[in-house]
Amino acid sequence: MKPSLTIAGLLLLGQGLRAQPAAESVGPLRGRNAGGYNIVDWFETGYRFRSLGGDLGKYRSGVNFGNGLRLLGSSLAVYSREGQGSLFDALVLRTQGLGNDPYQFSSLHVEKNRLYRYGLLWRLDDYFNPALPIAGGRHAISTQRRFQDHDFTLFPQSRLRLFAGYTRNAQDGPALSTEQAPGFQGEEIPLFAEVRRLRNEYRLGGEVTLFGAKFTVLRGWDNFSETTPYLQPGAVRRTEPYRGSSPYWRFHLSKEHKNWAALGRFTYTGGRRSFLFDESAVGANRFGAAQNRQIRVSGSGRRPVTAGNLTLSWFPTARLTVANQTSFHNTRMDGDGFYREVDNTTLISELVNFQFLGIRAVTNTTDVTCRAANWLGVYGGYHYSTRRIRSVVGQQFFGTTEADRAEQDNRIHAGLAGLRLQPVKPLRVNLDAEVGRADRPFFPISERNYQALGARLQYKGKSLLVSAAARSSYNTSSVSLSSYSARGRTCALDASWTPKDWFALAAGYSKIHLDTLSGIAYFASGALVTGDRSIYLSNIHAAHLTGHFNLGQRVGLSLGYSRVQDAASPLTFETPLARLSVKLREKLRWNAGYQYYRYAEEFLPAQDYRAHTGYTSLLWSF
Repeated sequence: MKPSLTIAGLLLLGQGLRAQPAAESVGPLRGRNAGGYNIVDWFETGYRFRSLGGDLGKYRSGVNFGNGLRLLGSSLAVYSREGQGSLFDALVLRTQGLGNDPYQFSSLHVEKNRLYRYGLLWRLDDYFNPALPIAGGRHAISTQRRFQDHDFTLFPQSRLRLFAGYTRNAQDGPALSTEQAPGFQGEEIPLFAEVRRLRNEYRLGGEVTLFGAKFTVLRGWDNFSETTPYLQPGAVRRTEPYRGSSPYWRFHLSKEHKNWAALGRFTYTGGRRSFLFDESAVGANRFGAAQNRQIRVSGSGRRPVTAGNLTLSWFPTARLTVANQTSFHNTRMDGDGFYREVDNTTLISELVNFQFLGIRAVTNTTDVTCRAANWLGVYGGYHYSTRRIRSVVGQQFFGTTEADRAEQDNRIHAGLAGLRLQPVKPLRVNLDAEVGRADRPFFPISERNYQALGARLQYKGKSLLVSAAARSSYNTSSVSLSSYSARGRTCALDASWTPKDWFALAAGYSKIHLDTLSGIAYFASGALVTGDRSIYLSNIHAAHLTGHFNLGQRVGLSLGYSRVQDAASPLTFETPLARLSVKLREKLRWNAGYQYYRYAEEFLPAQDYRAHTGYTSLLWSF
């Protein structure tokens, strides 16, 4: 539990600082002319290598680069010279990592002026998660996720535009988990699964502009299914197909005037879900007695969601802006769920069904921005929201039917204020604050008495850019059986310096601190236990330094170092890197890169690893 937030932060930094190919220009900057088109292209083909020591699973969950040839990156841009191409006026194709990379990407944009516009986005990610080393290491998943998105626009520059689109997201691959079967005190056995998840979305719509107002309507159908089977031969067989559809309508209306503007949005989604859980298990309990159990759970649910907002902006003077927004959101979830458990030894069964949950929220915000002087801006606002939550749970147990109903209202009042200062032209300072109060938070960790303070400073000179930011947030909440408090503080400093055309430096440091204290109430041996506490502490420090050097007209060198450390775990992640690029000819470059990864933590030292990764490639143009 402790390192989860920290590891997520490490992965984000690791993604941003990898020694990936960075396309220095090859070939003429203005491209070359062919017929009525201008063409600019480059391709980078190379080989990756990797040497690893330590836990392979942990490395694959965060970095996952391996050995092999691949198309590291490419770009092809074709534009009509006169804007009157025969089939298209613009064609742009970009790729990254095609072949063997765990993260592959491609995009395509094709456009014919005033007639059509088409965009394609495709991604493939190899996802590997070894989970925590629990249950003897018998938890893991290794899947591929393939994502594609298509958008087509007819008459893109006219007052009447028509849209069509399609999105597909598929995930499949093997997984391993465990289950305590067949009873609560049964033995723990591994379960093998073949993950099968699929989402398809279809879209149709249009946009019309009349009398200065723009109206957009979009109709969509979003379908999802999961049909993952689980199996342990001779012990457990489980199937749990899950399917759903979410057809939706979206409306958008906007109008701008010299002294005012209006914007309205409305969305309705009629979600429907159905599921089936069918399991049979054979085994022994903790005392060695034979167990034989069958479970069947089925149900269907409906979740209609209605949301809308209206924003009105008023500009009485060039220095004053007043904006008011009213938002409405209503979610209803109801359905029938049937749970039946049969013990083949005693022939005892249980049955439970029906539940309803409804959440309605209304929010109103008023914000005023005033530019009092060229060097001073003032901001203030008041936000109010009310939320009502209703639930009904019906049960049928051995012929007896019961229904529990509950209802709760929650209101939040918040005030905001801020200053924007520019005492001298290169320097900008922003200060902001927010204070909020809620009367009945729904969860112990929900906002109740909270406050947030923030500051940001930026200095932009001719060759130097420095920015600093700090933010703190505090929240104290309580319910009838427990209490909760959270404190978060973040500070960051970033700088970039380019004194010469051939030399550039960038550096940064950030600290993220979070600590929470929660009360715990639970039952043990039939008695209510209160007074226990749960403490969470995270203290993340992150720093990076990069430099780029142009050595003459042909050689470019980049060096970098990044380190992330959670002092509360403790956990350390560091990665130095280097990249060299040599121009061999006008249309040909040789590149080489190297990056070292070191991951170490005391909480789970079995997952430590050290990895040497790198590549060599040729960057070329026709």
